[in-house]
Amino acid sequence: MKPILEIARALGIAEKHLTLYGRDKAKVALAALKDAGTGSVAGGAKSGAGTGKKSRLILVSALTPTPAGEGKTVTSIGLAQGLARLGKRAVLALRQPSMGPVFGRKGGAAGGGKSTVQPAREINLHFTGDFHAITAAHNLLAAAIDNQLHFKLTALAPDGVLWKRVLDANDRALRRIRLSVGAAEERAGGFDITAASEIMAVLCLAEDYDDLRARLNRLVVGFERDGTPVTAAEFRVTGAMLALLRDALLPNLVQSAEGVPAFVHGGPFANIAHGCNSVLATRMALAHGDYTVTEAGFAFDLGGEKFIDIKCRQSGLAPDAVVLVATIRALKMHGGVPLENLAAPDAGAVERGLANLARHVAAAQSFGRPVTVALNSFPTDSDAERDAVRAFCAAAGAGYARSDVFANGGEGGVELAQTVLDTLPAVTPPLEFTYPDDAPALEKIEAVATRFYGADGVVLQPEAGRKLALFENAGFGDLPVCIAKTQNSLSDDPKLLGAPRNFRITVRDFELAAGAGFLVALTGQMVRMPALPKIPSAEEIDLSADGEITGIKGA
Repeated sequence: MKPILEIARALGIAEKHLTLYGRDKAKVALAALKDAGTGSVAGGAKSGAGTGKKSRLILVSALTPTPAGEGKTVTSIGLAQGLARLGKRAVLALRQPSMGPVFGRKGGAAGGGKSTVQPAREINLHFTGDFHAITAAHNLLAAAIDNQLHFKLTALAPDGVLWKRVLDANDRALRRIRLSVGAAEERAGGFDITAASEIMAVLCLAEDYDDLRARLNRLVVGFERDGTPVTAAEFRVTGAMLALLRDALLPNLVQSAEGVPAFVHGGPFANIAHGCNSVLATRMALAHGDYTVTEAGFAFDLGGEKFIDIKCRQSGLAPDAVVLVATIRALKMHGGVPLENLAAPDAGAVERGLANLARHVAAAQSFGRPVTVALNSFPTDSDAERDAVRAFCAAAGAGYARSDVFANGGEGGVELAQTVLDTLPAVTPPLEFTYPDDAPALEKIEAVATRFYGADGVVLQPEAGRKLALFENAGFGDLPVCIAKTQNSLSDDPKLLGAPRNFRITVRDFELAAGAGFLVALTGQMVRMPALPKIPSAEEIDLSADGEITGIKGA
């Protein structure tokens, strides 16, 4: 691996803007954006304004994931390496992994094979401490709230508190807890995973320290009995929270296995949060490269939609092209083949499973962007199965490329890179969002559910209706919606694979993220604190006698 100073110099980032974390990772000061000619850090510039160049933003998403695995991050990294092999100045902007899934079911999230970001083990664990800072800031506010409840210094009633605590772990036992308010008084509480913290969302959407302060101040932590919202500003600890988050706001610079610069920063999940890396990391990548490859969590119905309707709406960013990752194995699962039989060739099952991919292709194309399907290749794939995907793409008006980036790194991504380059328009049309800002919240959810999921409509359970009315009466009805939904199905039932029909999305509750700037609609059985599986990945992780970490999937 190259020293990170060398990677920064190649990008044109001065050493004075770097805070080094060893020789292989660094924090980049926000002043590096101004030095790159973007003007104001919060200027809303799409890319490289004032530099005389037009940077292109490529969004990577996927079909509905399955336990077979799709390889979205490995494809993103391999695509950037493929662009570099073609002589392009490519930069990555990716999310940070959460330790919950690293020790749980999913494992690491730094790519795999010959398409990884490095140092992968450190990135998958503590990295530069951003998750810890977010956890500390979130829980500091929680402690301040309960402290004022104890001393009766706030008009907020104990049963009106909405602000939970967070931890970067999968721990079902913490979902519901009892908290002591006074000598003989308790209130209900609970934990979310740090990736679902509103402070994670705030950090990923903030443009600078002033914007971060404003967002922290307007966090709504609960409601008085008359429906008046109570904000974090009233507890007078947002200055201390800012101090904890000072370094965490700065994007992290690392590199891919082939030396492609990578800004890895922020890690909200797309099934329970908005699923995108930070706005600042994306701006930093755009300002210092000609092609930025970024990804949004899970499939296009979750990460892709939120990237556009939340991140792009707030920031002014806009993708120039979309890549959807698919695998033969996942298509066969969506076509009805059990997990244990995926190695057997079955072109018929692939063709049935293409109905799921078709939903995502159509949704991505509806934004007026060219779409390329990246078929992440496995040794068990047959020519007939690949031909079925290629024929589908031709009929759907989408690009097609076989991706071998896991086995072959950038060389295996050249075909995909060239296909994406060939689809890029000379002028990208303006981005039209799924719904207008002033539409009622229920209409926004219905617009997403019908357009992206294929649902017939939306059902509000009584608690969801009560919560939504509370938020709307307090003036938050115009916020965009962030739908918490299972990643395993286009519906809210994880068992419905393929392209389900004749279903409605059931919203059972709402949460308010006023600082981040959206309403969270909880659907189905989604919870914001995941659990460990029967046999967690943590059982495979170890440390050797010479201090080498082993057993992290993909690292």
